[in-house]
Amino acid sequence: MKALAEQIGDIDGVNIYGRVVGVRGLMVEIAGPIHAMSVGARIVIDVGAGRFIPAEVIGFSGENAVVMPFGGLEGVRRGCRAVIANAASQVRPSPAWLGRVVNAMGEPIDGKGPLPQGASPMSYRNSPPPAHSRKRVGPPLDLGVRGLNTFLTCCRGQRLGIFAGSGVGKSVLLSMLARNVDAAISVIGLIGERGREVQEFLQEDLGEEGLARSVVVVATSDEPALMRRQAAYLTLAIAEYFRDEDQDVLCLMDSVTRFAMAQREIGLSAGEPPTAKGYTPTVFTELPKLLERAGPGTGNGTITAIFTVLVDGDDHNEPIADAVRGILDGHIVMQRAIAERGRYPAVNILKSVSRTMPKSADPNFLAFINKARQVMATYADMEELIRLGAYRPGSSPEVDEAIRLHEPLESFLRQAKDEATSLGDGYRQLSQILSGLETER
Repeated sequence: MKALAEQIGDIDGVNIYGRVVGVRGLMVEIAGPIHAMSVGARIVIDVGAGRFIPAEVIGFSGENAVVMPFGGLEGVRRGCRAVIANAASQVRPSPAWLGRVVNAMGEPIDGKGPLPQGASPMSYRNSPPPAHSRKRVGPPLDLGVRGLNTFLTCCRGQRLGIFAGSGVGKSVLLSMLARNVDAAISVIGLIGERGREVQEFLQEDLGEEGLARSVVVVATSDEPALMRRQAAYLTLAIAEYFRDEDQDVLCLMDSVTRFAMAQREIGLSAGEPPTAKGYTPTVFTELPKLLERAGPGTGNGTITAIFTVLVDGDDHNEPIADAVRGILDGHIVMQRAIAERGRYPAVNILKSVSRTMPKSADPNFLAFINKARQVMATYADMEELIRLGAYRPGSSPEVDEAIRLHEPLESFLRQAKDEATSLGDGYRQLSQILSGLETER
């Protein structure tokens, strides 16, 4: 009843509207009461025949407001009414949303009927919790992937990025995490995803059991830029709702790069100057605003977030990857050369970092973790000579040890899509390898 009363209070008895005076590319110019429009305000364009196109004010040009639509512009003509919506950009999640799939507007798209609305409205663009009031990250979180559990231990409330080029396996790794991470609630944002892969992810990767404890937000690659950006905002808003209910939430987003591309489209349409690789200044303003919303809250709840980053041309120093890497609490680097030799997940341990290490690792096994990293680094330094046959066995005890342990360590890092290894089992398997004992698989 409280939710219904608040929604009734949002209803305005007076409709304020303007008129469409021009369409330029993705933008629509609206003439009318400028004082009643503000950047971010919601506009509904009436194209007739009972069809309405929602849009958002992104700027002003002279005496007109410039808006971008959440849908196609078919049917828009000069003189169409543009009604200014009074309701704020809010969503009302509830526990009944678990097991459901929604679009960027918070509307159900899974054919399971309407979504019950919660009592507390959540803004799409919430500010991150105050830095001085946030709790610290919690205890280690079991990710179910032994390579990440041991070498890149993640804590509850930590934010990690998966950095990879196209076709290297980041979506498969994300699906392993969605299924295996020890979290009561998952909020998954598929931003700019291929349409045909959505059902595959829901049915094969997530499964009925995983979906039952998840809320999935979908905006496919063919949807307008505003919808793709809004889907990212909605993903964090839903995660914040459950965090404020003192839940430990896992937030997965695939991908931040497509969010940045959507923001670039919006910025260029609004007349912003392109900067690094065509990205506009607002892209680098919006990224920290989005990513900082994840993490510990001011109460007992946390949002452990894992974002994928599609690196352009396998360049891990391109602008978006570089900006995101500086914001997050760690980065998981996936390398095409590793994938090409058939080792999945193709994580380059030596180039990956968890900023909570070494404190997040089990102190009883920390020596084994450091030793394994040293062995892998030694092998990486001499790999070319070893493969060419230029290294003579016996020349260096460290290199001989690295050669002997290379295949066991590669087998340890190799993990099937449907396989899960607990945090404790991963530590024990690694210690057995380095102790020279037979590893049980």
